[in-house]
Amino acid sequence: MGFFKDFKAFLMKGDIIALATAVVVGAAFNKIVSSVVADIIMPLIGVITGGVDFSQKFVSLDGNSYETLDAAKEAEAAVITYGNVIQAIIYFIIVAFFIFLVLRAYERTKTKKEAPKVTEPKGPSQEQLLTEIRDELKKQNKS
Repeated sequence: MGFFKDFKAFLMKGDIIALATAVVVGAAFNKIVSSVVADIIMPLIGVITGGVDFSQKFVSLDGNSYETLDAAKEAEAAVITYGNVIQAIIYFIIVAFFIFLVLRAYERTKTKKEAPKVTEPKGPSQEQLLTEIRDELKKQNKS
């Protein structure tokens, strides 16, 4: 029974719960970013580049010239699909940008909430203390 008790204690630690929550939120965030990339960004990039579909960019290694990637796959030709790499790089940059925006917003709220208010310390002011020290020194010099 000790093994299962230890395992349950391990699972109930705050770190494990936070990690599980982060994984679930990360998966949902990934779907949002994937949709933004596929449905908004890539069509815009296609318009900018004159209708180029990066996922269809490839180089055939067998020396033949194929019109489309599907035709090359039908012929079972070895191909390097460099367009997928370009798309993955664009996707990475967009994900990094989204994460940057989320963390930046989080840091701004964190600093606003945690910034302590600067208040004057209670007690005599600096001038009052200096005056008391001066008076005390005068008393000592007279004695």
